[in-house]
Amino acid sequence: MKTLLFSSLLTASVLLSGCSSTKKIEALKPEPSNNTPLVYQSTNSFINLPVSITISDIETQVNKMLTGMVYEDKNIEDDNIAMQVWKTAPIKFSEQTGKLQVIVPIKVTANVRYGTSALGMNLYDTREVNLDGIVTLKSKVGLSNWKMKTDTTIESIDWNESPTVTIAGKKVPITYAINPSIKLFKSKIENKLDEAMAKTMDFKPQVLDALEKISTPFLTSEQYETWFKLNPIELYATDAILSKKQVTLEMGLKCSMLTMVGQKPKNTFKKEDIVLKAVTKMPDNISAVVAAVSTYESASKIITKNFQGQEFGSGKRKVTVQKVDLWNKDGKMVVALDMTGSINGTIYLTGYPNYNAITKEIYFDQMDYVLSTKSVLMKTANWLAEGMILRKIQENCRYSIKDNLDQGKKSLLPYLNNYSPMAGIFVNGTLNDFEFDKVELTDKAIIAFIKGSGKMDLKIDGMK
Repeated sequence: MKTLLFSSLLTASVLLSGCSSTKKIEALKPEPSNNTPLVYQSTNSFINLPVSITISDIETQVNKMLTGMVYEDKNIEDDNIAMQVWKTAPIKFSEQTGKLQVIVPIKVTANVRYGTSALGMNLYDTREVNLDGIVTLKSKVGLSNWKMKTDTTIESIDWNESPTVTIAGKKVPITYAINPSIKLFKSKIENKLDEAMAKTMDFKPQVLDALEKISTPFLTSEQYETWFKLNPIELYATDAILSKKQVTLEMGLKCSMLTMVGQKPKNTFKKEDIVLKAVTKMPDNISAVVAAVSTYESASKIITKNFQGQEFGSGKRKVTVQKVDLWNKDGKMVVALDMTGSINGTIYLTGYPNYNAITKEIYFDQMDYVLSTKSVLMKTANWLAEGMILRKIQENCRYSIKDNLDQGKKSLLPYLNNYSPMAGIFVNGTLNDFEFDKVELTDKAIIAFIKGSGKMDLKIDGMK
């Protein structure tokens, strides 16, 4: 009997408007939150990076690698000659018909043995010969496994004077003795140049360091606690081409991008996961799809601010929204409004997220009261259930991502204006305005996908 009486009183308190200052509306409740990571279906972007390396930079780096003695043969027994070859001046690089021409000034110090062996006696004499000359080589340029690959061959060796030794006061030509050793020297210096260029033009460390840097999430707006993150997926490259005093190759990065509101996202980049794939052709522009992630908590705070200082109602019957909560339920957005005034309590609405391209705002379309909420309102506060008041409430259930779009573009522009991640490397480019693509709901956040396009190039000039 007591239970029946209590239930009747509770029902009356809900149904009778004005009989109680507090009316609790039991309706949809959010599902329990969990600590699982935010998961959404990402859309990949493609960034084209034309890379150019000046011949002067190749020259500088190779000269650092090849210094002093570049070849030594200590064995005089096999061919009657032992020699050392020294680089005497900086190696010079130039372009000739699509190939690198390499000029190497050298000095040769050779110990030449002449004479004979007879009747068990060694009748030999050894003389030291010093030579100066110019070695001219040509290199075909390519790309292999992150490195600039060259195939170098010697075209000529020009001596300042013919190699001779003085015997009994006479100069005797010894070209016949020097030439066999020079053949060995040729292959050695060809290989040394190829190895030096492969080492100095190994793009892997620089590229991976640059990717690690740009994949580190950075704050784009302190006011909105907005973070930008880029996730590299795959890297592509065309073959290298020598033209106009520089080596050029096309590189492309497949990646995903997101803008997140709230806590700083984790950097998940792993160098060992990135593989360089060879391709024959690359798109010439950036195609970027950025995921602007707004957690329900952050979006709720923004929408709550929209309701500050506003009253909704008819005549003397008015309510004020104190707090807004959002969550996803069955593909719809649930909006919980905590109200005070003529009616106190929480009412629930549902709607579909949409985007206004003019105001650049996320809003909720086809908004209506949850059925259980509407049923209670019709009995307790039908004035609040009127369409006009609902529309006014709906007008405030929105939040702008204009700052996200503008800030996203603004934050990327410094990286496209002669940006130098390391000495001698410069990035330039252009970026068009971002455009809205679609909205998706997850259990954790509202995700607005926005598209952008532009161009980018990377130039290597003046590496230390």
